[in-house]
Amino acid sequence: MVSIIIYTDGACSGNPGPGGWAWAVAPKGEPNAVGSESPSTNQRMELAAVLNALLAYSEIDEPILIRSDSTYVVHCFRDKWWMGWQRRGWKNSQRQPVANRDLWEPLIDLVNKRGDISFEWVKAHNGEPMNELVDQLAVAASRRDS
Repeated sequence: MVSIIIYTDGACSGNPGPGGWAWAVAPKGEPNAVGSESPSTNQRMELAAVLNALLAYSEIDEPILIRSDSTYVVHCFRDKWWMGWQRRGWKNSQRQPVANRDLWEPLIDLVNKRGDISFEWVKAHNGEPMNELVDQLAVAASRRDS
């Protein structure tokens, strides 16, 4: 049973460009956090949002559901892409270095260490209040660096 639901999102103005990430806990959107990086990419900011959310909750001993509009993040865990990356020495299926390895490694380690984190995809810009909130927070964070 999931106890904590955290929505995450990343945004980038240009790709690469000034980026922002955000996470917020359902149902009220609090607590939440944001951050930024420039230059960055949208996928990097999606990962940063999830990693920072899980780091903030690393001492909480309750199951966590991450709801993200990033198929990049959700499919990595749903389809276990990370297992192939590790087996191939952090190369993707095209034998190229895995992008954002510096974020993927600690995220994968954290998810595996806890064992009680699940991921669910949510459609972006579909009127879901929590997804809209983290989108707005991430976009605002990306503008801080532009």
